[in-house]
Parts: sequence; C-alpha cells; structure tokens
Amino acid sequence: MAVSPHLDDAVFSAGGVLAVLARAGWSVRVVTCFTASVDDPCPFALSTQLDKGLPPEADYMALRRAEDTAAQRVLGTLPPVHLPLPEAPHRGYGSAPELFTPPRAGDTVGAELESLIRPHLAPADLVLAPQGIGGHVDHLITARAVAAAAPPSRTCWWRDVPYLARAPHAAGGPPSGRPVEASEVTVDIGTVLARKIAAAACYTTQVGFQFGGTERVGEVLSAVARSEACRTGGRCGHGEALRVGDRARRLLEALPPGPAGASGDGRDAADGVEGLGARS
Repeated sequence: MAVSPHLDDAVFSAGGVLAVLARAGWSVRVVTCFTASVDDPCPFALSTQLDKGLPPEADYMALRRAEDTAAQRVLGTLPPVHLPLPEAPHRGYGSAPELFTPPRAGDTVGAELESLIRPHLAPADLVLAPQGIGGHVDHLITARAVAAAAPPSRTCWWRDVPYLARAPHAAGGPPSGRPVEASEVTVDIGTVLARKIAAAACYTTQVGFQFGGTERVGEVLSAVARSEACRTGGRCGHGEALRVGDRARRLLEALPPGPAGASGDGRDAADGVEGLGARS
C-alpha cells in the first residue's frame, strides 16, 4: 500500500518500486489523500488550475483523479483509492510560500487522514509513504499520519520527486520522533523505468508545470534515477532509494536479483540533476 499526498506523488517518486512489486506478483494499491473536488474555490486554489490552462468551470480534481486511474493501469497496480480530503489551498493556505510551511495549529486534517488510512494500512505487508523532502505541508501531514498508523518495521519512506530533482542530496527520512531503523535500500528500477515514465506522462495537467513538458518527463525521471543509484552506491544504473524498517528491508531484498532487485546501503556520490520548481 502506497500513501500518496497528491494525485501524482506516488508515481513520480516511487513508481518504479510499485511497478517492480506488481511485476513480482504483489497486489499493489495507491491511496491518495487529498483529492476532493471543491465548489467555488478561493482565488489561490483556482489559480492552480488556471495557470495550467484549464478554464475556471473545469472540475480540476476530477481530471486529476482520472489521470491517476490511467497512470495506475500503466504501472500494473490495482485501482487506486481517492480519499475525499481537500488540498492545502482549500484549507486556508493562500499562497505558494504558505504551502511550504509546517502544518498550522488549526489545520486538523491530519487526524482525519490518520483515521481514514488506518483500515487500508492494517492488512498491508509493505507501506510506502513520502519523507516530505521539499517541505510541502500536505506531504508533511501525510508522513505524520502514516507514521502514526503504520508499524515502523513495515514502512518504506520514499524521496519526494520532483523536489528531489532540485536537491538530489537533500536530507530526508521518517518523521522525527518515530522509532524506525535508519537503513536505506535502493531498488533497481531499470527494467520498469519506461513504464514509470509512461505512467508519469498520464498526469497531463501536471507535467508541463512539474517537468517543463511531456517531452521532458523521461529526461528528468531518468536523471533522478541515475542520481539516486549513484548517491547510494546501488548496484544498478537506475534506482529508487527508500528509508525502510527491518521487515520492509527483508521483503525488498527478497525481490528477484538483477533487473528487479534491491541493493543495500552504499557510499554517497554525486550526479547533478537539473533543478525544477514544484507546486501541487
């Protein structure tokens, strides 16, 4: 089970791992937290669709939910779950800078989210969730809810893309104060990278803003995957790195070696990735 803040985060950040698991015979599902359509959005919320060329009368989130369903089919995962919670611009975060602040004291959506995801996470052998690299408030709230609802030993924390493209050596990890093993596993996504790129390209309302156009999705995601494999010293050319609990590490390392395998901790290395802006 992967818990995605927005309708694209899981695919952009961990789509390779999800595809590897699905190809290996796992039942894989993505639960996305903030997907509610909102009537009469505030000016800033409305601007997030207008700046992507969509008319004000369009149901922006309905379009994005459809994109996500298509992307999950490409990855080979189960039909996604879309939770009816509003994104941060609909909860009083009224500008782009405000999206990258800690959750406000009056923002109680985290408790509701924790309650909604618990039934989905309870039967899962693996839980994937964002580390919160980039500091987007919805990512931070999602990480905290997963940390409260999922056993640390079964949880895998992905490194958030496209924020990672801007800062390939950004520090990240599980929410502070949670007991979790600090090991990192790099999953070889080389043979599923094309599938991840095709899935990411399904988010047609987002890729222009997040990657600079559909034609650049493959370039950016390939560069990030090369950088991650190099940074961790993974025995692969393209990888996705996860901070994992003990049971999660054992399960990932039991994946078939080579094209769909996982490798353990390694040295830090450098590989530049072109910086990008990002706003969900």
